Amino acid sequence: MMGPGWYLRRLSRMGPAEVVGRARHAVVQRQWRSALPSPPDWPSHPRFTAPLPDGVLGKVSGEAVKRLLATADELMAGRAEYFGVVRSDLVDPDWFVDPKTGRRAPSDVYAFDVPYRSEDAVGDIKQIWEPSRHQHLTVLAAAYALTGSSAYAERVAAHLRSWWAANPPLRGPHWVSGIELGIRLLSWVWTRRLLDGWAGAPALFEDNPEFQLQLWHHQNWLATLRSHGSSANNHVIAEDAGLLAAACAFGWFPESARWRGEAIRSLDVQLARNTFDSGLNAELASEYHGLVLELGLAAAVEADAAGTPVPATTWDVLLRMTDALASIVDNRLRPPRQGDADDGFGLIVDGSETDRWASLLATGEVLFGRLDWWPAVPGDDVRTPLLASLAARTPRASGVRPGRRPAHLRDAGMTILRSGRVWARCDGGPHGFLSIAAHAHADALSVEVRHDGVDVLADPGTFCYHGEPRWRSYFRSTLGHNTLELSGQDQSVSGGPFLWTRHAVTKVLGVHTPDDGPSRWSAAHDGYAPSVHRRTVELDGDVLKIVDEVLGDPGQAARLAFHLGPAVTATLDGNIARLRWEGGAGSPTHGASDPLAGHLAGSLAGGAVRTAVLELPPELSWAAHQGEIDPPLGWYSGGFGRKEPSTTLVGSGTAGRLTTLLRFS
Repeated sequence: MMGPGWYLRRLSRMGPAEVVGRARHAVVQRQWRSALPSPPDWPSHPRFTAPLPDGVLGKVSGEAVKRLLATADELMAGRAEYFGVVRSDLVDPDWFVDPKTGRRAPSDVYAFDVPYRSEDAVGDIKQIWEPSRHQHLTVLAAAYALTGSSAYAERVAAHLRSWWAANPPLRGPHWVSGIELGIRLLSWVWTRRLLDGWAGAPALFEDNPEFQLQLWHHQNWLATLRSHGSSANNHVIAEDAGLLAAACAFGWFPESARWRGEAIRSLDVQLARNTFDSGLNAELASEYHGLVLELGLAAAVEADAAGTPVPATTWDVLLRMTDALASIVDNRLRPPRQGDADDGFGLIVDGSETDRWASLLATGEVLFGRLDWWPAVPGDDVRTPLLASLAARTPRASGVRPGRRPAHLRDAGMTILRSGRVWARCDGGPHGFLSIAAHAHADALSVEVRHDGVDVLADPGTFCYHGEPRWRSYFRSTLGHNTLELSGQDQSVSGGPFLWTRHAVTKVLGVHTPDDGPSRWSAAHDGYAPSVHRRTVELDGDVLKIVDEVLGDPGQAARLAFHLGPAVTATLDGNIARLRWEGGAGSPTHGASDPLAGHLAGSLAGGAVRTAVLELPPELSWAAHQGEIDPPLGWYSGGFGRKEPSTTLVGSGTAGRLTTLLRFS
């Protein structure tokens, strides 16, 4: 539970307009406590008019169908994994139970009285919220659409009726957060679309007064309490996408046209604000780039299908985001592991073994066309042909696109150095987005290095948001990244979860990324002012050189950390670390991501043994740490809610000029 100090610090990061807006929201919430808003009369004969075009399902590859049905059949057996917790109770779920702690959130409490940030009171709210995004239902509905088996449809109907009965408007934890309502609406739209051939679909949706009540209250909530100010990040994109999709597909209310117009305008503005000109998401958190792109594409094609297209400027942002994703992935189509990641998806109609990033690029290839420098994309997912079929009537964006693969995305401060199988990300960008930088980490000048897709120098990840503050602090800390810590302090100052009160300012000093030959990057930050930390990274063939310098007061106590990926073993002898891992063609099988749990598989497929030598600065005293708890050190989080021991090499001593060499064999 957040204390008074956190709320005061949070208030200090708001401008006057945001304070006024939040006061208005508080007034509305008080009004709703005493009297729920009343929906209008349900139209006498509503009809769903946004099915998939004929023949589209036949374009889904056999492999994609096989993967989908494997996941759907697990769901039919009641099994799924959410954030590292395997559940087997999903035949008839309790929508309020956190299986991790065993706690049950209050179900009959006014929504805005639920202390959802308190794990002691409600359990892990992410565990409670995730199944109620109903993305498992879009998987089951897709299985019905591709097989015609009514068992999938009947399970979907049972879950929806159960959820609607247990969650009356504005009661319980599922009405607290707009992002949850927005994603849930998008799931309902696609569930209805995918069940269109099932005889029971009209009775479940358009002929169902209970659905009418839920649908109107979801949309009215989002139209009234839209996120704004310092909270207008990925949350507002989800809110706008859900409102727009529902107002297009279920445009049966007197307010539908207004909601649709407001959502189109807001989505256009907010997508632009949340995206750098280079196309990277402004939160500088790679998984949120994927989430926002999924949401934006789903909303845009929904508007196309309804005959009320979004502006060309919206499509231009989505085009830039797609090209940016293609520019930063490694040779196994993995993006960086930068910033927070909570395994959130915008729309799921694929099986758990379908690669999320390959699917996004495949959709972009169909909608926008691939560029010559794009990586090869398999293009065997369910989502791409379905989404593309709804957008076929509208020309795609016509913005200027990069003629060669960008290596330095200047506004985002991200630089990718490449040489053969070596991929290295250098972080020289802003600390985060908006005044609170909610999803940022204290990772200025950090590097992330992979060899043939295997994490060698790894970004450890995120692991958790609520309930475990010391783990949240560790995974966000400077020591928790491949960079230099001075005087035992983080570069930026945390004000609590999702809040930074002082942001380190980073400046890229130089970038040289030729098509052939050595690449070089240099940047500095002021997080330890008056001292300045400057780092230079050079990649020449199979050799990576890192030079760290502290200017101003080089005598400070320093700790330099290098976090190894979980597949890498290390033998440390003085300042020489000998690294070893399995890799090679066909491995690791890291590309598959579980859409129900966002799980990033780290298993290796038995490839050739790879080695490297890490020559660490001899000026520091080096030690290896693995799986330590008090304090945390030596951990890797492959997905939200999951962590495993890994090796972290920490050098302690006095700041000065420090040179590190990583030589791949």
